Amino acid sequence: MQFNKSKKILKKYKEVFENLENYDKTGELPFQRRRRDITLSVETLRKLKELKEKTGKPISRLIEEKLT
Repeated sequence: MQFNKSKKILKKYKEVFENLENYDKTGELPFQRRRRDITLSVETLRKLKELKEKTGKPISRLIEEKLT
């Protein structure tokens, strides 16, 4: 009975346990964020600012959504 409960918990929270296992190996969690400086053209920045105004999302979030 106890084994079945453990098995259900492991199945239900599989992703959480995988993230914790990866954290033990790397010291990083997949949802952590890091600050980086990048160089973008003036035109690209203008488009990103327009999208930011339309959606209300920060520019960094817009970039992340396009890349993932």
